[in-house]
Amino acid sequence: MKYIPPKKLKVIMALFFGTGIMGIIVGLQEHIFFITLFGTINLCLGGLFGYRLLTQQKPSTEKRKR
Repeated sequence: MKYIPPKKLKVIMALFFGTGIMGIIVGLQEHIFFITLFGTINLCLGGLFGYRLLTQQKPSTEKRKR
């Protein structure tokens, strides 16, 4: 997979977690199943990007290995 800068991943992860938490809270207060479901999906996507942030490796800068 392509290398993504850590700052960009952190921003995307924070946005997914924020909208996921907000969606779950609003969905449970208003008793709307789909908003709660989409909030849960956003939390899972935030976790996926967090995993990507923790496991990716910086590409090698040595030209002779290419």
